[in-house]
Amino acid sequence: MNTMLRKSVLGIAGLAFTGGVFAGPIAAHADARPVEGTKPVAVAVQGDKLIPHGVQGAQSKIDLNDEQTANAKAIIAATKKAGLPERAAVISIATSLQESKLENLGHLGDRNDHDSLGLFQQRPSSGWGTPEQITDPEYSTLAFLKGLKQVDGWQDMPLTEAAQTVQVSAYPDAYAQWEQQAADIVAHNWNS
Repeated sequence: MNTMLRKSVLGIAGLAFTGGVFAGPIAAHADARPVEGTKPVAVAVQGDKLIPHGVQGAQSKIDLNDEQTANAKAIIAATKKAGLPERAAVISIATSLQESKLENLGHLGDRNDHDSLGLFQQRPSSGWGTPEQITDPEYSTLAFLKGLKQVDGWQDMPLTEAAQTVQVSAYPDAYAQWEQQAADIVAHNWNS
């Protein structure tokens, strides 16, 4: 499903709930069963470095295939390379879950939202880099993290505010729905 249609679906779903809470992932990724072969990772909600503010609103979850898992691990590796803490990886993975479902999207032709590419749906025309750079998971993550580091107080912000400040999405609250899954991914993979 293209990004514009996905955003429209999420926008309509968000209107159905008071307070702007989104209903969940798009139908193409709505399977919320536990990932086979993995154990749920318990993450403390309050006061924890992964989810310091607790999750906001209903949470979505998708099963990850090998490519999506590799992309999540690439985001974690780039976060470590940048010298940033686990919370930055949680914000990055939640952002990528919202923007691309952790799929490294190339140009989608007429189905594309402008010229958005890669894990974070970054746009060459907006200065994020060349198409080749943006579709490199390490480069795109480091570009996202560079933007995140420029946000004063990002460490103390709710995830969706930090992500939105970098991404400038038409659906700023949508990132919040991925916080628990992103934290679980980071908790499971940070030390591996």
